[in-house]
Amino acid sequence: MTRKVLVLNGPNLGRLGSREPDVYGATSYAGLVDTCRTLGAELGFDVDVRETNDEGQMIRWLHEAADGSLPVVINPGAFTHYSYGMRDAAAQRTAPLIEVHISNPYAREEFRHTSVVAAVATGTVAGFGIGSYRLALRALADELTD
Repeated sequence: MTRKVLVLNGPNLGRLGSREPDVYGATSYAGLVDTCRTLGAELGFDVDVRETNDEGQMIRWLHEAADGSLPVVINPGAFTHYSYGMRDAAAQRTAPLIEVHISNPYAREEFRHTSVVAAVATGTVAGFGIGSYRLALRALADELTD
């Protein structure tokens, strides 16, 4: 039996592959989706990968996860640094929630050093490119078996 997992992506992540490849790498968004679904299947997950540039949509997806006790891997993108509404929705989690970032926010501009999500997440993985998602999915599998 597979367990449903949401992989939620915030603003501009749909532009992977063309957006600042020196920071975010050359993998396209479709490549990210494939990576998450493939590894997820190996781990026994039915991975539903989503992306939005809309803060309200992200909040609705977090409510869906909380109501359904769905584990979440989330890359909030720019919402990471200021979206208290998203943070409050993430705090309602009823299953593990892992924050993920492709780049290392602490090696970038100072405004990126603050995450409003980190304090309510199970954990954070950052700085390993698309590999951050693989690490997060593996960590999620560990969390769900402990």
